[in-house]
Amino acid sequence: MAVCCILGVGQLVAWNTILTISDYYYQVFPEYHPSRVLTLVYQPFVLGTICILVFMGKTNKNQKRITIGYTIFFIGTLLLIILDLVTKGAGDLFVYIVLCSIVACFGIANAHVEGAMVGELSFMCPEFIQSFIAGLGIAGAITSALRLLTKAVFDRSPNGLRKGALLFLAFSTLIEFICIVLYVHIFPKLSLVKYYYAKAESIHREAEEKQTSRLSNKELLYQNRNLAINLFLIYTLTLSIFPGFLYENTGEHKLGSWYPLVLVASYNGWDAFSRYIPLIEHLKLKSEQWITAYT
Repeated sequence: MAVCCILGVGQLVAWNTILTISDYYYQVFPEYHPSRVLTLVYQPFVLGTICILVFMGKTNKNQKRITIGYTIFFIGTLLLIILDLVTKGAGDLFVYIVLCSIVACFGIANAHVEGAMVGELSFMCPEFIQSFIAGLGIAGAITSALRLLTKAVFDRSPNGLRKGALLFLAFSTLIEFICIVLYVHIFPKLSLVKYYYAKAESIHREAEEKQTSRLSNKELLYQNRNLAINLFLIYTLTLSIFPGFLYENTGEHKLGSWYPLVLVASYNGWDAFSRYIPLIEHLKLKSEQWITAYT
């Protein structure tokens, strides 16, 4: 469960880092609206890659997809550090295009990791999925907490924003490297994981022998249409606020430059907290109708 939680953190920490250091990118690229544009770059690559992987079906193994995903995350965060060091914190259109390209790669990596990890853990204990999903929320909470800390420490120092951003990128790179090591060398060697791998292979072999027909992607989508609609609504609402128009709110606030950081921290903090609500049995929603009503 601890390994699954760390893998969940690694799945989202790179993207959360990009969002959390958006104030630095606004300083480097003041005319390009980084928060909005980078989101518009990231999300289509996530959705497009997931659709491609879904239609490819079982041509690629989950283990291969996950390893590729974490490797892309690691290389991408490392390239962001190199890009900033090479340009010395200066920004122009070419540098911004390179930044967008790296963020697009994060979208591809996200699609490889999240779908495959959830699919793989579905053959195992529900607690594993809970830990992995909780890790997604913890990634946001950790990055927000660190950002508030670096803001307080580097706020008045020369190039404080840049120092904080580089610290964040170094932290993300380290997490992604740890995730590669965990997934490739530790996770598959755990006795419980070996047991579930063997069990899944046995079930798959038995289904092939009995020539059991599998539901098509269209049939699966129709069966889970309510959950799909819920996901769409949640992401629509979330992206309109974070990192949407509220992030770039130009009104006057007593918080000043702390406003976007507090906004992001509030979102990430409650997101992390809410992911543990299903562990409380009498608060757990099991009906699709109730989940839709709640959404």
